[in-house]
Amino acid sequence: MRIITWNIQWGRGADGAVDLSRTIAALRAMPDADVICLQEVAQNLPGLVGGHREDGPAVLGEAFPAYEPVFGAGVDVSDGQGGRARFGNLLLSRLPVDQVFRHLLPCPVDPAYPSMQRCCLEAVVSAPWGPVRVLTTHLEYYSVKQRRAQIGALRVLQEEVAGHARVGRIDKDSNPAFAARVRPIAAVICGDFNLEPDSPEYALMGSPLPDGVPAWRDAWRVCHGDRPHAASVGLHGAEWPDRPYCCDYHWVTEDLAPRVRAVAVEADTPASDHQPVILELAD
Repeated sequence: MRIITWNIQWGRGADGAVDLSRTIAALRAMPDADVICLQEVAQNLPGLVGGHREDGPAVLGEAFPAYEPVFGAGVDVSDGQGGRARFGNLLLSRLPVDQVFRHLLPCPVDPAYPSMQRCCLEAVVSAPWGPVRVLTTHLEYYSVKQRRAQIGALRVLQEEVAGHARVGRIDKDSNPAFAARVRPIAAVICGDFNLEPDSPEYALMGSPLPDGVPAWRDAWRVCHGDRPHAASVGLHGAEWPDRPYCCDYHWVTEDLAPRVRAVAVEADTPASDHQPVILELAD
């Protein structure tokens, strides 16, 4: 099973030009993926640098017809012309998708910094070995306070899912919305976490959870040990950042760690200010 995560910056390359066809070409040139997780996907959002109110979810969904598209917007506002403008995460799955969850992440007041509403998009997909949750997110850039709160919410979410898995769900035959469905503890969460591997927030994300709840493990560390993370930003001369470093990750629950076979940054494409990161899990 192969999962790609990539912050596509609404199709804006390191050269400043917005061109979703270039984004699509770069994705098609990568190893064939079962799930593609994209962040900073814009839909009819005016004012984005270089943008022309592209409908990113529609364009990307049409480009990959064998995949089911699932979009989750953190920002959902009026476009000023009677329509909606959205900004968030897109998941494309070639594997069957059962349940979908859209989690708004906390945004505690931090008046010193700009911020936007963030979300985490979750899909329960049928992996070759059984159901697994795939989540994709994009955490706050400016405010450490908000980013820590968002990591805390992702940790609490894992505890909540584990709790439901332990006790089971009660079916209610008269209302299909109450139907008990499989929501496994096993999960991959990927995306732009806006934190570096030596940061306290990185340590928080990987710290132990309560007894019986599999903690999050950085798939890069599972695969490469103490080898420094390959840079996922700062490689192709975009105006940001001013140095290469890693802020894009795949995290796996501890029970999935033995399945990690490869984690690699696709360093060649200049189609965004971020690089794609590819995870391979063994069947």
